[in-house]
Amino acid sequence: MSTSAAVSPASTSVRVSVVVPVFRPGDAFDELIASLDAQTLAHDRFEVLLCDDGSGDETRVRLEEVARDRPFVRVALLPHSGWPGTPRNHGIDEAKGTYIQFVDQDDWLYPGALEALCDYADANASDVIVGKEVGIGRRLPSRIFRRDVPRARLGEDPLLEMLTPHKMFRTSFLREHRIRFPDGKVRLEDHLFVMRAYFEASTISILASQPCYAWVKHAGSASSSRIDPESYFPHLEAVLDLVERYTEPGRLRDRLLRHWFRGKILKRLTGKKMLGYPDDYRERLLDVVGPLAQRRFGPGVDGGLSFPNRIRAALLRANRRADLLTFARFETEMTCRAVVTSARWSRGGGLYLTVDVSVTRNGADALVFEPGTRILTSLPVAMDGLPTGLLEAGRELKNDQVGLVLRDKAAGLERKIASVQPRDPHTTSLAIDPLKVFGRDDESRGAKLVVTVRRAGWTFDVPLTADAATLAAAGPSPLLAGRRCTLVAGRGGAVELRREWPGGRVRDLAGRAARRLRSAAVSARASGSRRPSR
Repeated sequence: MSTSAAVSPASTSVRVSVVVPVFRPGDAFDELIASLDAQTLAHDRFEVLLCDDGSGDETRVRLEEVARDRPFVRVALLPHSGWPGTPRNHGIDEAKGTYIQFVDQDDWLYPGALEALCDYADANASDVIVGKEVGIGRRLPSRIFRRDVPRARLGEDPLLEMLTPHKMFRTSFLREHRIRFPDGKVRLEDHLFVMRAYFEASTISILASQPCYAWVKHAGSASSSRIDPESYFPHLEAVLDLVERYTEPGRLRDRLLRHWFRGKILKRLTGKKMLGYPDDYRERLLDVVGPLAQRRFGPGVDGGLSFPNRIRAALLRANRRADLLTFARFETEMTCRAVVTSARWSRGGGLYLTVDVSVTRNGADALVFEPGTRILTSLPVAMDGLPTGLLEAGRELKNDQVGLVLRDKAAGLERKIASVQPRDPHTTSLAIDPLKVFGRDDESRGAKLVVTVRRAGWTFDVPLTADAATLAAAGPSPLLAGRRCTLVAGRGGAVELRREWPGGRVRDLAGRAARRLRSAAVSARASGSRRPSR
């Protein structure tokens, strides 16, 4: 039974209704309420619907205490359904706001989130607004939040990267199209809801320029690494049915289907995961996903997969289970290393590193390609009976990349500081400019350097290593590098870039000033050379 009554959003000035499905919330719920109290949007311009899924008296008392001194909070006490879909649907029915923002009980909103999202939606006449999500204790996809996209296009912009329900929707849009979550325990219910909204929306907008939603990972959070195949994948097929209902055969459909093939099936068959399953579970999984791959994902879907996944998909469809295991073992036996062979500072303040990158297996090159054809010859799996050209990796080899990341897990620091497409797969040069890596007010004392390697579609994330003598040969950082920076070989030879802080402010200011003067001089010379002679 609900303690609130349905009203028409047209009769109120409430801009947004925050709908929170609740079930026996823990301590993190207090952080959510505090974040709602702190919203810059006036409290009489938004409401919070706490939709409890039959938690019991203890939760009821707690929610009533929250609502007692907060006129903008309403509590709905519902029969237990066991899943968040029904409480969210109740929120859609009861919402007074022009928009609805879904928030989970363990997460929270940044102070300016509601105001910014409503303003952005108003400006763009948006039906769906994807606010920037920030992972707290979890890594999130990044491409979707690289820039604001007022009118995002499904299949062109990376909307599929975030199919969580943590979004804002126009209330009248949801009601007009009868877009609802499935009631009861339905896996991938968020995918069904969000994809239906994406297909029906006239305008989907991405607000990436400011953080909106904190998606928090707590101890004991559910993991998708081990699911019950027989009950899970019928729910996945419901999502695929939805995609096929809204698309025609062709490029867009293949691109959309590829997202679920890669993320929900092939990802579960990679290296360590595949080898880590108990034998009986692995057989059950393959009994389900093999026929599913044959039935639902055609050659057009495979065309956009990475090189390793194209091989994996072909082996899966052919029911080559022993070869799938061999392929997984091949992946787990590959070892990547990145070793500094030389380091030097330039007078202009740049740090230049020569790095040897190797991907080996049993002491030899793991990824050997035939010159000219670029066919992988080192794979210990026979390809007879499989599609021709399966081992050609020309496209992927052109996109090989080596990057350098500054990483401090304890401080939550993860900063990409260099990236190159190497001409030689074994040796590459990387440049670091400390004044660009560290801003004026950056208090970082430095962190470990990690190398990200993309080779023929496989990716590796390994520490940069070096011996102390190689790093010492670089000498001290010059003035134009700003605060003193030093390369140090730590435990196991792992390289750290250490930076002077809080001292070195004068040196930093001097370095930046010298850079500006040098840049102005270069511009002046260039301008002079362009002047016509008289």
